[in-house]
Amino acid sequence: MSILKKRIDFRNSEEGLEVEQALLTLEKDSAFNTAPSYSANIDTYPDHVIPFVDKHMKYLSEHHSVNLTEYLSNLRLMTRKRS
Repeated sequence: MSILKKRIDFRNSEEGLEVEQALLTLEKDSAFNTAPSYSANIDTYPDHVIPFVDKHMKYLSEHHSVNLTEYLSNLRLMTRKRS
């Protein structure tokens, strides 16, 4: 099975569900900055706000060659709040 086919339905795949759970855990942790972002897509996000989890799941669904483990690790590093 090619990587492309495996990621077409990424959100409902086993690894997609695992990544989504990891993102939800990250979002709930107050040690990380997981604020929603601006989205120009008014059809999907009428208030122009895309939630943290949706933003990253959308990115991973569209970029099939991304290593999921490294992506999540880098995301943790980039979003960690510094004291």
